[in-house]
Amino acid sequence: MVRTAAEGGSTVEHELLAAVCRMPEDDLIEALRAAVGSNTLVPTQDGTGYRFRHALAREAVVDDLLPGERTRLNRRYAEALEANPSLVRTEVCAARLASYWYKAHDAAKALPAVLAASVQARRRHAYAEQLRLLDRALELWDDAPTEVRQGVRPVDYAEAYPACGCHGGDALRFLDLLAEIAVAARLSGDIERAFMITKRALRSLRQENDPLRTAWFLVQRSRLCQATGRGNGWEDLGTAQELVRGLPPSSVHAQVLAAVASWEILHEPGPDTFATAERAVELAQSVGDEEAELNSRVTLAGLRVDSGEVDEGLADFRTSLERAVDRGYFAIVGRGQINYSSALEGVGRSREAVEATERGIELTTRYGLKDSTSWVLGNRAESLQSLGRWEEAGRAAAEAGRLGQNPRACALAASRRTDLALDQGDLAEAERELAVAQEYYGTHDPQPQSSLVMTRHALRIAARQGRVLDARSILQQALDAGFPPGTQRYVWPLLWAATTVEADARGLPAAEPGRAAILARIRDAAKRLPRLCPVWSAYGLAVDAELRRAEGRETPDAWAGAVAAFEPLERPHELARACYRWAESLLHGSERATAGLHGRTPREAAVLLIGQAHTAAVTMGARPLAGELELLAQRARIPLPGLIPATTAGTATDKGRTAEAPAPSGAAPAESLGLTPRERDVLRLVADGRSNRQIADALFISPKTASVHVSNILAKLGVSGRGEAGAVAHRLRLFGEPTPGQAPSA
Repeated sequence: MVRTAAEGGSTVEHELLAAVCRMPEDDLIEALRAAVGSNTLVPTQDGTGYRFRHALAREAVVDDLLPGERTRLNRRYAEALEANPSLVRTEVCAARLASYWYKAHDAAKALPAVLAASVQARRRHAYAEQLRLLDRALELWDDAPTEVRQGVRPVDYAEAYPACGCHGGDALRFLDLLAEIAVAARLSGDIERAFMITKRALRSLRQENDPLRTAWFLVQRSRLCQATGRGNGWEDLGTAQELVRGLPPSSVHAQVLAAVASWEILHEPGPDTFATAERAVELAQSVGDEEAELNSRVTLAGLRVDSGEVDEGLADFRTSLERAVDRGYFAIVGRGQINYSSALEGVGRSREAVEATERGIELTTRYGLKDSTSWVLGNRAESLQSLGRWEEAGRAAAEAGRLGQNPRACALAASRRTDLALDQGDLAEAERELAVAQEYYGTHDPQPQSSLVMTRHALRIAARQGRVLDARSILQQALDAGFPPGTQRYVWPLLWAATTVEADARGLPAAEPGRAAILARIRDAAKRLPRLCPVWSAYGLAVDAELRRAEGRETPDAWAGAVAAFEPLERPHELARACYRWAESLLHGSERATAGLHGRTPREAAVLLIGQAHTAAVTMGARPLAGELELLAQRARIPLPGLIPATTAGTATDKGRTAEAPAPSGAAPAESLGLTPRERDVLRLVADGRSNRQIADALFISPKTASVHVSNILAKLGVSGRGEAGAVAHRLRLFGEPTPGQAPSA
């Protein structure tokens, strides 16, 4: 009895065990009592069966069985269950029957059983289980008698796989089985397996004249090429279009056209993409393929949002998603939730985007779509970061990386972590995560939605490291490649970062060659970008103001406009950056300030702006921005009473406030040289190669006063010139904070 129970599975129902053991009831009860009494078996929690107390004990019993015994026992289990399916719970009956017939080595019985069980697994969204069962069907296929294979009928078809064109009736064909395996492997996250199965199917189709099935598998391979980083998949889509050209309209036609529209929006968005998506919708409607129609409507909704028809496009998203959920089109639900939350973030509706991701995570988890869940979490991290909820953003990005199954999903998670690390000032972490993202993305399939973000990351890292010319070169490459229509949500932050680098580098001799040309190119690019929704307009105003700063034409009113644009958008980091620059410009050009002062003097307004921006920066954990604000306050002799020094953000004291900042590493050596705090400020700029006038502008003093400070510094250091003074400062590592002229805020 114990041997029989061991072969029945991890648990075995009492009624099933009785049917298989074929023992008198009293003898069975006595044997079970002995097994339970010896702690070999224990009753299950629901009281309907038994399990081994220790899994290792069951394994030992099974290993002791001879091959013939195992085959015979599994056949008896299968026959008993086939005769009376009520012996086990309905939801596990198909899987148990398939397992027993498979282990009984009866291909004629096992093939139909594993196929039926695979359908049940798919309907439960258990794709890994479905794939395992379909792999068994593949293994059994050649061993099953011809009449059995011809008698197997597909219950339904994988996605839009063509249910027509078969030779010899509607029996399940080997190609049909490969199609099911390819889809199950992709949905379970086994992308490599899906790709290899698709290649195998296409090799088999070379011997047949079956354009619809060939086109279907080509669409699959195109998608998998992109997912695995093997290429952009366009060649396969082009071939698929040629294959269906001239044939009667079908679901495969609709799927091919939907795939083309989806490819175009990712790689070459433009007016033609609109036409392609609209044709795909019309074709799907004409053949009655609602799933293909909704797939194309999701593409069309994204195009409308990117083109400025924001409310209409978002409404289309919601309608399509509601229909997809109602009909159970889970693949469309996954893609739609990813694109919908991304579209909301792209137009500055970050709070709505976070709410959308909550629904998206719920649905994709329910449908077992781990990769889609990873993408939605990546979008959630971006929106939480925009809202200043950086701890939550970090958790979402980490979870996205844990769940990601294909390279692009993993790359997105790493990209989110890169952005967060840069804003938090962890340059080493940003470099590591950028390298991870680049490795996952590869070089075979550059898409603007990822390549433009990666460009911004690389530019910001170069700026933080003081490599202004490298940052400029990175931007030039992006400008040379051009910005496709609909990519403004990625381009505006890139241009703001680039103009910040150039503005901070103004006056540095090494950065002067080519400077005017790059600023002209940035201005030209900004003129071409749409500003049709508030967040794009706010970024545009910030870029305009930063360009004026880079060209030495800065006015406080320009930054006042940027601040006013960001204030209602719930983007605290961008708002704090704009406030910082507005305060700086007020201190530099007080007499030109007219906007947004509300009766305050320019200096009073600057004090208020610095305080508000610093509080926001420290609250978020934006250490670089907080440090720049502290440096500005120090240069302008503006106290920051009661505010948390950026260098100690996050270190709480027993009074609920953050501890005092430790002295910078260079403070003690500087004081030992007899330098006053103001002289240290001046020396910092001397070491950076600034002239007396530039020092005066930076510290809000006159050039004459700057000259006096420089003379005093040279005397105290015992050097004869500015170059030697700078060398002493660098050698002693007097300054660890970002200096004006670098681009710490890019």
